[in-house]
Amino acid sequence: MAISASTLDLVAARAGEARGNRRIADDVVQAVSADGFFRHFTPSAHAGLQAPPQDFFLDQITLAEADMSTAWALGIVAVHNFQIALLDPRAQDEVWASGPDGMASSSYNPVGAVAQAVEGGVMLSGRWGWSSGSLHCNWVLLGGVIPEEGYRTFLVPATDYRIDDTWHTMGLQGTGSNDIVIDTPVFVPDYRTHRQLDGFLGVHHQPAGYYDLPWAQVFIRVVNTSAIGAVRHAIALFRDRIGLGTTDMTKTATDPDVLGRIARASELVETCAKVMVRNFEEMEAAGWKPSILDRVRYRYEASLVADRCIEAMDLLMDIAGGRSVFSGNAFQDLWHDVRMARAHVANNPAGFARNYAAVMMGADNADMFI
Repeated sequence: MAISASTLDLVAARAGEARGNRRIADDVVQAVSADGFFRHFTPSAHAGLQAPPQDFFLDQITLAEADMSTAWALGIVAVHNFQIALLDPRAQDEVWASGPDGMASSSYNPVGAVAQAVEGGVMLSGRWGWSSGSLHCNWVLLGGVIPEEGYRTFLVPATDYRIDDTWHTMGLQGTGSNDIVIDTPVFVPDYRTHRQLDGFLGVHHQPAGYYDLPWAQVFIRVVNTSAIGAVRHAIALFRDRIGLGTTDMTKTATDPDVLGRIARASELVETCAKVMVRNFEEMEAAGWKPSILDRVRYRYEASLVADRCIEAMDLLMDIAGGRSVFSGNAFQDLWHDVRMARAHVANNPAGFARNYAAVMMGADNADMFI
């Protein structure tokens, strides 16, 4: 599967509108859906593509070369179909009742959640932030902690929650990552929940195959891979001289500092892309059951992407010229977008580095989301 040229042109053309409206245009979502992006992880039993993860993330990078907000938000929405495929078949039937392109947003941080176990399920209420693409979805996956049990994810239909318009940010404005609010507790049946331990152990209801892969290994990539495409976009803008403060086309093209910075920026992001593909190829070679040591390494390597993309954007911004300081400049927008990715908890490498090193030294793994 690949994103069509016509869709990429539409994404690029509507990027400014998405930033201003703080949401992706509906016709962009429809075009991306028509290309099969949302059915990538949908099981073949539900008419999905069930295609390899590395192919999906290469498509997400390509989308981000046109607009990072679109790639970020729709990538997150699309990747949820992997987690939904792990749930009880009744939950899958509900999400994909009208076809394989089911769309769910998420907010996994349980800090604002109240979850109480009852007969047959859980009563859930609270507020959750950063639900990217939620305005386009009819389901949401929400994180919560059940007292004396632990963390679960809850699949909730749009009829049971409201969206609070809170997304006023310095970057990634088009993602529309607003708050999800459940004011009055709603009942979520057990079959529409996903226990953290099940995700860690790879428990699912699919035939043997890539759904054996721990859910975390898929999700941790979706919140940083789009930054790779954004840096590629910035390099393309530089190549095309958009937004630069000089009109001397030969001076910049022969300046060794400029050329060195472009080369280093490109090397940083292309290495990130290669590591991502290599890691999924290793997982595939291991029958989608990587070792604990490899799992903690993959999570650590994924967490480095945002920092490396920020380094690449800083290299380019320093030579982008005087026009880059003005609001609405393309370089400045991309610089802010990439920095926004670093705010996601999965893109802070400190704790993942410690866990990786500790496991290498013989300690027990301390991370359940690997």
